Amino acid sequence: MNRLKQLKVQLSEEVQNALANGKPVVALESTIISHGMPYPQNFEMALAVEEKVRQNGAVPATIAIIDGVLRAGLSRNEIESFAKKGMQVTKVSRRDIPVIVAQKKDGATTVASTMIIAELAGISIFATGGIGGVHRGAETTMDISADLEELAQTNVAVICAGAKSILDIGLTLEYLETKGVPVLGYQTSELPAFYTRESGFRVDAQVDTPEQTAAILKSKWELGLRGGVIIANPVPEAYSLDFQQMDQVIQNALQEMKVQGIKGKDSTPFLLGKVKELTAGKSLETNIQLVLNNAKVAAQIAVAYAQQV
Repeated sequence: MNRLKQLKVQLSEEVQNALANGKPVVALESTIISHGMPYPQNFEMALAVEEKVRQNGAVPATIAIIDGVLRAGLSRNEIESFAKKGMQVTKVSRRDIPVIVAQKKDGATTVASTMIIAELAGISIFATGGIGGVHRGAETTMDISADLEELAQTNVAVICAGAKSILDIGLTLEYLETKGVPVLGYQTSELPAFYTRESGFRVDAQVDTPEQTAAILKSKWELGLRGGVIIANPVPEAYSLDFQQMDQVIQNALQEMKVQGIKGKDSTPFLLGKVKELTAGKSLETNIQLVLNNAKVAAQIAVAYAQQV
């Protein structure tokens, strides 16, 4: 543990004690609270995710920026404040961190910024919904998520339900391969596509237990191979949406986004909102269930990893 790095992040007492005693900790992002779904579902989901982590033997560390301070571990009131403010809280990726810190504002962390703060705090395991990636049409727009660059350089394992299905999944995998980021399928050989358990693309390797997964993380980082690892954990069968139907829904949402001229960091919130509308709300329940499932698996991996390091 680099103590100087850790001092840059304000830890909750629970998280600080866990890290000091080598206990398993799971990082959680805050953009999913402020921008992922409406209040009160976002607040209820955030508390349920933290509880799922605890039930499986680890300590949750919800990450955010509050009044310009990097935080790992939020109180119930702080989580509710983020949930109520919703889209008013600035969505923060790597490029935004110094601005939000200098201006002493609140920031909701994306996958990329959560990874940065987690590594500074000394947390190696992070559970989220789905990662960002290469957007459809990126060959002309160059719209590629900062999540991929962060995965290439930051030593944090990301447990997710694969790449968001609004993305070009094939190009996302090609990008990750170029950057040397292992993509592991948790009890699956096929990369899940967020709302669905299938995508038509294979992962680099399948892992079947938390212990197997932890051993790969330990080997990677002990060898000095910088960067993260994606552990793709499919949404539970009962909540998986139909692959073909979802593809058509996404095509319709992309067409409307193009008509409205929506680009950049506004693209993902718009598309996720449109998908929710076009699926009559089914995607929201799927979103909640896959995050809970990822939190469960992440906690189990964090426990196994803490026993091996």
